[in-house]
Amino acid sequence: MNAAEPTPSRDLDRPALELAARIRAGTTSARALVDGYVDRILGFNGEVNALAAERFVAARREADEADARVTRARAEGQAAVEALPPLLGVPCSVKEFLAVEGMPWTGGLVRRRAVRAEVDATVVARIRAAGAIVLGTTNVAEGGMWMESDNPVYGRTLNPWNPAHTAGGSSGGEAALVAAGGAAFGLASDIGGSIRFPAAFCGTFGHKPTGGLVPNTGHFPGGEDTLAPMLTTGPITRSAGDLMPLLRLLAGPDGVSSACRPYALGDPEQVDWSKMTVHVLENPPARPGPHAAAAVARAADALAQRGATVRPLTLPNMRAAVLLWATRLLGQSGDGDYAVVLGDGVPIPLARELVAWALRRGNHSGPAVWIAALDRLSRKVPIPSAGALARLDSLRRALDTTLGDRGVLLCAPYPRPAPKHHRPLLRPLDFACCGVFNATESPATVVPSGFAPDGLPLSVQIVGAHGQDHLTIAAALALESPLGGWVRARSSSGSSR
Repeated sequence: MNAAEPTPSRDLDRPALELAARIRAGTTSARALVDGYVDRILGFNGEVNALAAERFVAARREADEADARVTRARAEGQAAVEALPPLLGVPCSVKEFLAVEGMPWTGGLVRRRAVRAEVDATVVARIRAAGAIVLGTTNVAEGGMWMESDNPVYGRTLNPWNPAHTAGGSSGGEAALVAAGGAAFGLASDIGGSIRFPAAFCGTFGHKPTGGLVPNTGHFPGGEDTLAPMLTTGPITRSAGDLMPLLRLLAGPDGVSSACRPYALGDPEQVDWSKMTVHVLENPPARPGPHAAAAVARAADALAQRGATVRPLTLPNMRAAVLLWATRLLGQSGDGDYAVVLGDGVPIPLARELVAWALRRGNHSGPAVWIAALDRLSRKVPIPSAGALARLDSLRRALDTTLGDRGVLLCAPYPRPAPKHHRPLLRPLDFACCGVFNATESPATVVPSGFAPDGLPLSVQIVGAHGQDHLTIAAALALESPLGGWVRARSSSGSSR
């Protein structure tokens, strides 16, 4: 395919691994893909505000280099083609919390507005070594601790299905970009649902790996050791088939992050569902609404059709999920607090910022300031941490023992489809539907499962025992077709570039 020819829209929508194969086969080119995705992004980003900072010129140069490399390999023979990197020429995007050399690395904080990353984060370096081309970095929640991707540096990301609704946080820009077809896949991170909420709200696949499986080196804020392994980096994709190959590229110690450790990853293609048990969570941290509950039921039925045994499951201490998550977070983050994160090492004056926010003159988003204030208050109130940690350990053991290497857990990632902007403030504890599995360090995958009557995406969350990431991804593979999989989002303007 001539690099100057436009790439058909259907080609841009293909899975990442399929695009890589087509580049190697010469049926498309990396440059045509980059140009096609850039054209799409320019068509919707002014409305959705998913991409925070672009590197289109560099991406086009890297695409030309990839195409030249493929041409040389094809001239040398099939063995040379097969030796090419697995993602050579495939365009992707990266959450702005993850360092991309030369790109803004603000974390959505005003005090870091001028910061540029000097080197790639480990996970970024790994996908680039595999040949992927980074188109740019995507919008985030200020400081990473809220469900809206909104900050004073880049503004707010809107849901590509309905701009009146949130795209989620803190990886909302990443999910919105991938959902709208602006990249073949993305990298995001998750400490309380930050991969899974955006994936669920925007209608993509998202995987939160087992705690400690993927290094957080080069993640801001709190990436390397202080919050690991509650915090973990993982892929957001349009295809279930891309999840495991990407996870294999991301996983494993890097010699820097002391929290990262090796796991022997299984093969999702080898899972025999007739030998699997699917547990449906009966006592989630927040009661799911009718649409969310129906999505879980459809997923259970689809896996039963594959031969799985489906059983209800009640887990201990799920109703205390918020306390367990908060206790674990405070224990991991030591003496620091969120006001220090927002100030990039210097605590912001909370009282003054609350007044400034009320007058609409502040340097921080309202949720960020209020969370910092609550965090400061919680550190002055005695918390029965020993009892809470014991309850968390009990929950973790129950999950691992019950699920083992032949079981997964089904539950809703959130009680309802994407809420309107600011609405999560009215039900702030609903995040525990995802956050509890950060506290237990369990792998979890979000799978699109159709749409609510108002047109917003629905999703189901699949949870596994420690190190059993391949089982939750196997469930995603099994559910992709019967539940409908990814459908490209159109902005309200009707753009379908």
